[in-house]
Amino acid sequence: MKSAMKIVMLLFFFATHFMHAQNDTQKCRYTKTSQGYLMVLREGDNVLASIENLVKEQQILSANFTGIGFAQEVTFGFYDFSQKKFHPKTFNKVEMGSLTGSIAWSDGKPSLHIHGVATDDKFDAYGGHILAMKVGTGSMEIYITLNNEKLERKIEQPLNANVLQLPCLNK
Repeated sequence: MKSAMKIVMLLFFFATHFMHAQNDTQKCRYTKTSQGYLMVLREGDNVLASIENLVKEQQILSANFTGIGFAQEVTFGFYDFSQKKFHPKTFNKVEMGSLTGSIAWSDGKPSLHIHGVATDDKFDAYGGHILAMKVGTGSMEIYITLNNEKLERKIEQPLNANVLQLPCLNK
């Protein structure tokens, strides 16, 4: 009876440890580096929301980032200056050969500006301003480099464009 109880307790311990290890892996999406953060996003993750959550959680003042990986879906937008709006186009099952962007703030919320280039299985490339993106099969790696000061974006007219505001240098 005692040996059966030991076996049950051992099985319980391993099952609990295995489930805990799986949960830790599922929760971990970023780690601190010497220059900022490294994010590893997985299938189904919303890339823009994940970056915005990191910015809020870690109180990032401003940063720039680069990335690569697979996208289940990416929506690019081409800004029409005469209509003052983006014309979106979505592509599915593509590889992000390049992803680059900046992080600032606007009206108390994180403000991302992201561009990228995606290729399909025929090696056709599409690129431009990214409006939305979900990670596809595999993963997406994003390297975030921190800046020292908080930067803001503001809507500038007459184009209605959200422009990064820089502090003027004193002479």
